[in-house]
Order: sequence, then structure tokens, then C-alpha cells
Amino acid sequence: MDYQQIPPVVSPPRRSASTRHHGQRRIPRKPVPQRRPNSSRSFTQAFAWLSGALMTHDSTPTVQEEEPKHLRGLNRHSYRYTSQFDPRMQSGFTLYDPDLQPTQLPKPDHSTRSSVVDALNLDWQLPPLSRTFSDIDVSSVLNVAIEAQANLSPQPGDAPPPNGGLIAWLQVLGAFFCYFNSWGTMNSFGAFQTYYETGAGWNRTPSEISWIGSTQAFLSLMVGVFTGPLYDAGYFRPIICTGGFLVPFGYMMTSIATQYWQVLLAQGFVIGIGNGCLFVPAVAILPQYFSTKNPLVNGIAASGSSLGGLVIPFVLTRLERQIGFGWATRTIGFLALSTAAISIATMKPRLTPKSKRKLLDLAAFKEPTYTLFTVGLATGFIGFAVPTFYLGTFASSTGIASPEFSFYYLPILNAASTFGRIIPAILAAKYGPLNVLIPICMLAGSLSLIWCVIKTSAGTIVFAIFYGFCSGGFAAMSPIALVTMTPDLRTLGTRMGQLFFCAALALLAGPPSAGAILTSTHSWIGLKCFAGGTVVLGSIILMFARASRVGWSLKKKA
Repeated sequence: MDYQQIPPVVSPPRRSASTRHHGQRRIPRKPVPQRRPNSSRSFTQAFAWLSGALMTHDSTPTVQEEEPKHLRGLNRHSYRYTSQFDPRMQSGFTLYDPDLQPTQLPKPDHSTRSSVVDALNLDWQLPPLSRTFSDIDVSSVLNVAIEAQANLSPQPGDAPPPNGGLIAWLQVLGAFFCYFNSWGTMNSFGAFQTYYETGAGWNRTPSEISWIGSTQAFLSLMVGVFTGPLYDAGYFRPIICTGGFLVPFGYMMTSIATQYWQVLLAQGFVIGIGNGCLFVPAVAILPQYFSTKNPLVNGIAASGSSLGGLVIPFVLTRLERQIGFGWATRTIGFLALSTAAISIATMKPRLTPKSKRKLLDLAAFKEPTYTLFTVGLATGFIGFAVPTFYLGTFASSTGIASPEFSFYYLPILNAASTFGRIIPAILAAKYGPLNVLIPICMLAGSLSLIWCVIKTSAGTIVFAIFYGFCSGGFAAMSPIALVTMTPDLRTLGTRMGQLFFCAALALLAGPPSAGAILTSTHSWIGLKCFAGGTVVLGSIILMFARASRVGWSLKKKA
């Protein structure tokens, strides 16, 4: 073979300082993916090698857990140390976070040390904390909101949620009646407000009477904030039994009360504390039995509040004319007792709470988005409850409707709120919860201002329907919007408690302030402008909260 026939290999000319930028095309280097610090990676690799070295060849092989359905297609590895509590940390590996739980790894090959390290494959990068709403659907957001309030962390030995069956659906029934006796009671106070102003003979101003309902609403939210840690400590049964006793007892004491302060104690304080005790079990029990149907079952359970807002005013109105206020209220008390007994008999916790949650997260108020969102919602809550308190009184005092028919405006409003809880949730899947919440809030404030020119019974009915729809959407979208703007979902329960605290203060101050305006001006225009103005102002503050998060572009989900 003649080696001289082989052409020599011509190497490309070397680049020098003079020819580096002349006639030479620069090919950009492929960016190096972000990795963990070398010290952390070395430590985790050493930890993995030591774990593999200690395992025996005859140990029982473990089975790799299946990736959840709502996380498939997200290009995440399933054999990681994961957190079922935070969906943004479904992949990854840490040695210092107590909330993260290890998934079972496949049995490694002990032939070489490198095989143990390769089984872990620790070259990964955590997803960013600032995740946009476009990455997730409304179903997963609802699941996160529900599970965060329930404060659950299933242990490796726990059975998965049954997602059906008689026992699971009995929990839905029990939670339904918890909502019936808590939020349903709050939604129905407007009927009592109308009776106390027109038929009780107390000679009290509307502002003084509204303190009863506002105190009840304030305690319903405030007690719920403090019963959350009690539930975490394992006091589920005492909490629900206390609420199941106080609500009927408060109605019975209201039926025999003859003076204003007696009704304030019985219906304001006793029933308000009972409402707060029943609210936490209704929220906490359902995620223990359902993991794939959380939005559905919680929607069914929450509809108990709308049914309570329908039934209680209807019973009071029909029976008060026939058997008197005392026995009509006792009938409502017996109804509350029987439904609360069903909740106590059927509801049973399946899992224990993961840890004791903190009452305060003051660092959250350093975030402009969270601070503006909380202030905006609290401002909106000041005026949101005003129409539900005074709609019947307005109709009867102005002669728009007869005193008998004026009681039916509130059930109409509560019936429309059922659709307001469902339709906005569907729209939020496409446009984002905050993008749905702001128009609903603005529409509600505009309706309260339009209420100033309504002077017919038909117009009042139309107002009750549309305002009821907005009130349901306002209540349903608020916690979902908070989920999307929480950077660390492990603090969601605490942040939601702080939000409820501010909302409780707003509910305590709103209706009495509106009643004071009505008393001082002797005109309904001031009350309606106060209600509409505060809600519109709250929606404007929510706009700034959205802008601080995604900017002023209307095309972005938020």
C-alpha cells in the first residue's frame, strides 16, 4: 500500500487575535443547563451511593409509583422526592424539607456504584416558583385550594382516597348540611332584619339591628380561623359537636328573646360561634375521601349554603304569619338540630392533619400583590353584604312590594348565587380567576349604583337575580384567585386565614355603617351609593393587584 497516495488531512486555520473577527463565522455555544451547586450534588450522590451499598440483594423490590393524571405530560420524573402538597415541586430532591415525601425507588443494580447514582439521575432543575395560571387548569387549582385548607399529608402507609362509595358520599352529605347551617344561616339573616324592623316593635334603627347579622358573619369567619389549628391538633369531633349544639341552641334562645340585647347574644354571638365551628369540618373532610372529584363534591357540598338561604327565609316567612315568630324560629332550630345531627353521625376523619399550621404569615404583606388583593377584597366585602341585609326592608318600606312578598327577594337572590358559583369557575379555566373576579366585582358595584333608580317590584327581582349571581361568583373566585398568586402553596392555609380575618372585619363594619347612613339621611340613596361605591373601589384595587402581578395587558391570564 502506497501511503503517499493518502491525501494529508488539512486542518482549519488557527484563529488568532487578528483573524478572530475577520472572515470567520462564529457558532454560538449551546447554553449549559442550570444545575445544582457542585457541593449539593456531591453530597446527594454520596448519600445515594451509601443507601445503595447498605441495601441487600435479597431485599424485596419496590414498585415505582404511578405519576398522577393531572401531572402527566409535564416532562417531570416520577422517581424523585416529591410533595403532594405543592404541585410545583412534583419533581426534585431535597434533604431538608419535612413536607416532601419519598416515592419508592426501583431496586438498583448493585454491580457498580455508578448504577446507584444513575438510578437517581440527580441532574435536574426545580420548576420556577412564579408559575403562571396558564400552566394549570381550574380543576387543579381548586384541588390545591381545597387540600391546602384541609392541611393534609397522606403517609406512605395510608390507603388512597376511595373517590366514591357509600362512606365517601356520606361525608358529602354531612358537609352539605354543615354549609346549610353555617353559610346558609348567614345568607338568610336579611329575612330576620326585615322582621326586626317591621314586626318586632323594638324601636331600633336599621344600623343597630344590622349589628346582629354583622356580628354573626364576623364570628363565623373569625372562629373559623382559630378552629383550623384546633382541627390540626385532632379535635375534629369536639369542633363539629360544638357547632351542632350552638346553632340550634341559638335559634331556641332567639325564639324566647324579647329584647334587643338578648337577640344580639343568641343570634349574633351563639349562632355566629356555631357557624365558625361547622365551617372548618365541611372544608377539611372532603379531600380525605376524594382526590379526583374535589371540585365536584365541594360544589355539591357548598350548594348547601344556597339551600339554607332559600329554606330558612321561606320557613320564617310562611310560619311567622301562622304560628308566630317564636314557633317559626323554633321550627328553624329543630331543622338545624336534625341536619346537624346528620353531619355529626356521618362525618368521620380518615387521615390526620400533617402539622400545626401557623396563624400568621406577616411576610406575605411585604408582597404588593397579596397586600393589594387582601385590601381590595376587604373593601369589597364592606359593601357586598349590604343588599342581602336591606333588600327586603327596602321593598316593604318604600311600598314596592307588600310586607309578605318582600321576604321573597332574599331567597331569589340566594337561588341565583348557586349559578354564580358554577359559571365563573368554568370561565376561570379559560381566562384566569382574577380576570373573572374583577369584572364580577365591578358588575356588582355597578348594580348597587343602578339600584338607586329601581322603583318597581319587577326591577327589584331582576336586581336580586343579577346581584345574587355576582355574590356567588365573588365568594367562589376569591380563594381560587389567592391560589394563583401564592408563591409557596405550603403557606396557602395561613394566607387564606389572614384573608378571612380581614374579610370578617369588613363584614362587621359594612352593614351597620350602611344602616347609620340610612338613619342619618332618611334616604335609601346614600345606603345604595355606599354599597356600590365600596365594591367598585374594591374592584379598582384588585385591578392594581393584577397589574402588580402580570402587568396591564388584558391578554394575560391572572
